[in-house]
Amino acid sequence: MSTSVHADRFTGKKAVVTGAAQGIGLAVARRLAAESAEVVLVDRAETVREAARDLTSRAVLADLEAYEGARAAVAEALDLLGRIDVLVNNVGGGIWFKPYEHYTPDEIRAEIQRSLFPTLWTCHAVLPHLIARRAGTVVNVSSVATRGINRIPYTAAKGGINALTASLALEAAPYGIRVVATAPGGTDAPERRIARGPAPGTDQERIWAGQVVEQTVGSSLMKRYGSLDEQAAAICFLASDEASYITGTVLPVAGGDLG
Repeated sequence: MSTSVHADRFTGKKAVVTGAAQGIGLAVARRLAAESAEVVLVDRAETVREAARDLTSRAVLADLEAYEGARAAVAEALDLLGRIDVLVNNVGGGIWFKPYEHYTPDEIRAEIQRSLFPTLWTCHAVLPHLIARRAGTVVNVSSVATRGINRIPYTAAKGGINALTASLALEAAPYGIRVVATAPGGTDAPERRIARGPAPGTDQERIWAGQVVEQTVGSSLMKRYGSLDEQAAAICFLASDEASYITGTVLPVAGGDLG
């Protein structure tokens, strides 16, 4: 399913998209470029350079799970763009899928590190620039999996994204900065070139992963997964001036599943 592109919606705007080498992040970067934004794609995977070339955009290679990586990525993006009007924080994704009691402490830490800290760090790194300009929009990508089974550490991380969005919007509003989020549901995408984590290796792990799919589809009123285009359309709307009176909110994009 495709959505309409608004060719000039981001004319003159400069945008940064994290986690942009594949999936939702790449779909957002592609749509922003099609809608006339100047875009920098950020990812820790080398494939982000190829994605950027395809869009006639530029790439920054960085590991946003560490603050130093986020700070360096924002600094390099500013060198390339001159300013940042839009930041889309898209890094994250579940690594393991199993009941909570089966996670090890190291796995729990890894899930939080993957799906919460990149957004925390990148928001912190970009804020001084946005405050100085007294303008800008931050769109965080959360998940309706905040009410989901077999991925509790991931859901906790995404709950943190929701809280960050609401609270940072309060702090940033006096400076003319909007902070919003989408909460995607299950989303169809091509097979990932770089896997988020190990594939289920046992019959039990495959059952647990299947339960996640069943719950995701069952919770959607539309009884289907969304498309990358549908997710990118919502993110780009919130990033645009059309959403100028929206801040501090999380928009579920999940076929009626509110998470």
